[in-house]
Amino acid sequence: MGLIVGILIVLGCTLGGYAAMGGKLGVLWQPFEAVIIVGAAIGAFVIGNTGSVVKAAGGAIGKTLKGSKYKKDNYIELISLLYQILKVAKTKGNLGLEKHIENPQDSALFQQFPGVLSNETAITFLCDYLRMMTLGSDDPHEMETLMDEEIEVVHHEHSEVAHALQTMADGMPALGIVAAVLGVIKTMGSITEPPEILGKLIGGALVGTFLGVWVSYGFLGPIAAKAQSVYNLEIKYLHCIKAALLAHMHGSPPAVSVEFARKALHSHDRPTFYEVEDAVGALPPPG
Repeated sequence: MGLIVGILIVLGCTLGGYAAMGGKLGVLWQPFEAVIIVGAAIGAFVIGNTGSVVKAAGGAIGKTLKGSKYKKDNYIELISLLYQILKVAKTKGNLGLEKHIENPQDSALFQQFPGVLSNETAITFLCDYLRMMTLGSDDPHEMETLMDEEIEVVHHEHSEVAHALQTMADGMPALGIVAAVLGVIKTMGSITEPPEILGKLIGGALVGTFLGVWVSYGFLGPIAAKAQSVYNLEIKYLHCIKAALLAHMHGSPPAVSVEFARKALHSHDRPTFYEVEDAVGALPPPG
């Protein structure tokens, strides 16, 4: 929602301000200038990035349009799942988790939390480390190092997409100059035309520079920044899981372990202690 509002503000202020000072909007309609700039930018994007990054770019733009899917309620759901899992581990031992983590989609415990279950990255991360615990890995320091490495890998993969979009945005002004130069070349071929025709041709050529800068700083650059912000929130989701598991490995009871998880969240999304207490207090006994 915020992205749409921002785009409307950029459009309204730029085009509205131009029209208000007497500019003719029709002059800005230069579709072939746009084809040169946007088409060349897309081509350079494809040349400079791997297939996986190119494929992920569409999803990144979609995520920026939707905004972050991680709100306070989503974190409460995650913390509630972590509480149930750690309660099973405390009462039945880590081996009691095997039937749940081997096939979480069929686990009655995981099915209570469909929002978390639908997050493939988070479920894989959680189950992998729970599985290591059931296999006897009990050194929290080694586990923390491994978790940090995996989180860094996920962060790097996500950042590649946002960085590629930002690089594309950075190149837009230069491609706008390319379009403007081509427009000037076209104009020079019509140098014998009367001034009113030459004026339109020169104006059309200058639109290329305008479009390159406008699209870069008004749209694509902010979209790249928003994509990075959304990806950072996804990483914070994994940090929440990490904090709870490490606290459990250090011997903390489930209620304390999920408090570590809660404290790992950003303050604007973090549920209060009492909201978490009420949520876990309403849970049925784990199976």
